[in-house]
Amino acid sequence: MKAVIFLCVLFFASVSFGQNAAEAQALESKLARIDQAIAQSNNPWLKQYENIKTYGDLSEEIERIESELSTLESHTKDISQINQLKSSLQTLKKQLELVESYAKNPYDQLLDTPDIKDIPHITNPILIVSGYSFIKNLQSYQNTMEHNQKLLDSLLENLEQKYDISQTLAVHYRSIQSESAKAKEYETQLLELKKMIQSLGSAQKILKTSHEIYFKNIDDVKNSLEGEIKEQVFKMISIAIAIVAIILIALSIKLALRKYLDDNRVYTANKVINFLNISLVAIILLFAYLENVTYLVAIVGFASAGLAIAMKDLFMSVLGWFVIVLGGSVHVGDRVKVIKDGAVYVGDVLDISVLRLTIYEDITLTSYMENRRAGRIIFIPNNYVFTTLLANYTHAGIKTVWDGIDFTITFDSNYKKALKIATEIGKKYSKGYTEVTRKRMERLKDRFSLRNMNLETRAFCMLEPNGIRISLWYQVNSYATLTLRSTISAEIIEHILQEDDIHIAYQTTKVVTKGGDGIGNKPFMPEDLQNPNAHHTSHSSHHNHASHAHHTHNASPKAPPFAPNKEDGI
Repeated sequence: MKAVIFLCVLFFASVSFGQNAAEAQALESKLARIDQAIAQSNNPWLKQYENIKTYGDLSEEIERIESELSTLESHTKDISQINQLKSSLQTLKKQLELVESYAKNPYDQLLDTPDIKDIPHITNPILIVSGYSFIKNLQSYQNTMEHNQKLLDSLLENLEQKYDISQTLAVHYRSIQSESAKAKEYETQLLELKKMIQSLGSAQKILKTSHEIYFKNIDDVKNSLEGEIKEQVFKMISIAIAIVAIILIALSIKLALRKYLDDNRVYTANKVINFLNISLVAIILLFAYLENVTYLVAIVGFASAGLAIAMKDLFMSVLGWFVIVLGGSVHVGDRVKVIKDGAVYVGDVLDISVLRLTIYEDITLTSYMENRRAGRIIFIPNNYVFTTLLANYTHAGIKTVWDGIDFTITFDSNYKKALKIATEIGKKYSKGYTEVTRKRMERLKDRFSLRNMNLETRAFCMLEPNGIRISLWYQVNSYATLTLRSTISAEIIEHILQEDDIHIAYQTTKVVTKGGDGIGNKPFMPEDLQNPNAHHTSHSSHHNHASHAHHTHNASPKAPPFAPNKEDGI
């Protein structure tokens, strides 16, 4: 009976031991998995702790070696061993210097909260971007700190599980005499885990406290920035509505002006409206986003005074633009003449900007007489209206100008018939322009003192040393003077060539090969051979007779048949 009882007890003991062994093996497997998870997590908190532990181990090892070295130096003369210990001590001290910062400030890098500084103040729409960027950086800091806190919580959770399992295994192996070494190993591990949990637990408490304060500060800054951003957005919408309203009003005014003004005046009016429109928008933006406008006005005042002296021409051009636009002396499309330093330019105004006039150089009498080229774009600074002659051929809607054609006839010509021919041809081609000019002048009497205005075509005769000069004056379109001048000149030539009693005086040269071959058919006299300097005059002509001499008919040495009037130059 006793044997049966003993066998039963032995059986149950073996079964219980087997179960405990299986449980211990399962715990060891779980412990291995925890160690593997901790190792693979690459946790920065674990690295910090290992650095702190390394510092402590190195410090203890240095103290031990220093103590041993002190004992050896006082009791033995083994120089080699002493040198070996000194070398080891020096190496350990260098290693200690590398991890010294971790001992002085444990977990400092992970517990440190960055200062919230340089907080932007959102005062205009441009700074909205910097505001959102600052909020994004704050959120990034917060996410990083929360991630570090999660890593620490996870590490502590694994360490506590490892501690509980190691404690269970230590108790288990302590009850087995053959496993006393393993039990001691787990007990040592428990002591190390306890130190690690205490160290990391203290860091966890500090981290939670600092995070609560820091996250509250972040929320306050974010709320403040988001409020300022909303305020700027509403402000920007209000300003945009005001600007759109100004633009719509300007467009309405432009459309209304098109009904009452011609194209050239509309262009100038649009320029003025655009300038005022931009100025209003600039003023709105200036007063909306500048905090100290008075200070700015003072600075701009002093700066403008200096710039006005240093950049006089620039400011005078801007002032000239106001004079041109508001005074109405020049409009886009007008034909103008500019004389500067002897250079003469005639063309049509293409644009009137704040700083300069832009004209297109057309083919005119000036091109024919002086420049010998046309088609250029000429830029004229606006300040020339104060210092230079600027002639407008189409001011106040007058589209015509006086143009003149001069030609010279000999003294024995029928000058009355020449005057009549010139006058009739001039009236023929300028009659329509004369009527247009007369109507325009009637309208301008309210603005200008226009009295005794004779607009009819006129011809004059003047005595010149080389003949009688006929001067024809007539009204012509300002943009087509050269064409009409050519037409009238050709017809005058055709009519005069048909008249026997009218001779055009002009300069010419011919070779005289025999006596009597001259104007007036004066016979060749023998005494001319003896006096080669003798000369005879007929109809203002000069004869120089000699063998193969030159004969010059110089009835009009000073002027071509049709001398253009240079005073107009269009």
